[in-house]
Amino acid sequence: MNLLLPTASDGGEFHAPSVAEFFPEIVLFEGTPFAINRIMMIRLIVLVLILVVFWLGTRKLRIVPGRFQSAIEMLIDLPRKSVAEDLLGEKDGKRFAPLIVAIFVTVLFMNLTGVIPFANIAGTSVIGLPLVLAVAAYIAFIWAGIRKHGGGFFKTALFPTGVPWPLYIIVTPIEIVSTFVLRPVTLTLRLLMNMMVGHLLLVLFFAATHFFLFSAGGLFPILGVGTFAFGFAFTLFELLVAVLQAYVFALLTTVYIQLALADEH
Repeated sequence: MNLLLPTASDGGEFHAPSVAEFFPEIVLFEGTPFAINRIMMIRLIVLVLILVVFWLGTRKLRIVPGRFQSAIEMLIDLPRKSVAEDLLGEKDGKRFAPLIVAIFVTVLFMNLTGVIPFANIAGTSVIGLPLVLAVAAYIAFIWAGIRKHGGGFFKTALFPTGVPWPLYIIVTPIEIVSTFVLRPVTLTLRLLMNMMVGHLLLVLFFAATHFFLFSAGGLFPILGVGTFAFGFAFTLFELLVAVLQAYVFALLTTVYIQLALADEH
C-alpha cells in the first residue's frame, strides 16, 4: 500500500477555491434591490465599526491623550501628515485631508476583514467598493483641477505645452486615456486584484491543510503541517498588504490631486 495516497474509505475530496468565493449566497432581503450577502454584511459592519471607533476616540479629546486617543490620532496622522500635507503642502493638505484620511481608513478596515476569523474575506475583494473609492478620488482630482485652473485644466491636460501641434493627433488621445480613463481603472484594479489573490491563496492553504489532516490518509498529514505553516505566514503577509494597499490608494489619490493643482500637470 502506498502511504502517500489518500485513503479511498474517507471519501474526502479537495475543493480548490474559485471566484464563487466572491459571490456568496444572499442572507437578507433576497429578491429585492437591497439584497445583502456576506460580503455586503461585512462592509456594513465595518462601516458601523469605523463610526463607533472614531466617535469613541474623539468625543472627549484631551490635551494629554490616553492610549485609545493616541491610537486614533496616529491612525489619522499617517495619511494626513505623511501623505496629504507632505505632498500638497499645509494649506491644500488640510483642505483634502478629510478625503485622504477617509479613503485610507476605509480601505484599511475593509482590507483587514480578510484575515479576521468568521469574516475571512476583505470588503474590498469585490469590485463595488474599490470602484466607489476610485470614483471619489477621480472626482476630487477633476474638482481640484477645475477649481485651480478653470477650463484651462482640460486644455493643459490634453494639449501639453511645448508639443508641436501636429503631434497632438497622437499625444491628445494618449493623454485622454492615461489621465481620464486609466487612473480610476488602475486604482480600482490594483486594490481589487491584491485582495482577491490574497483571499484565494489563504483559502487554498487552509483548505489544503484541512484536507491533508482530516481527509487524506497515509503520510499526507505531514504535508498538512507544512500548508498550515505557509497559511499562517501568508496571513501575516496579508496584514502587511492590507496596510500597504490602504497607504498606496491614499498616496495615489493625493498624487493625482497634486498633479491637478500643479501649474503644469
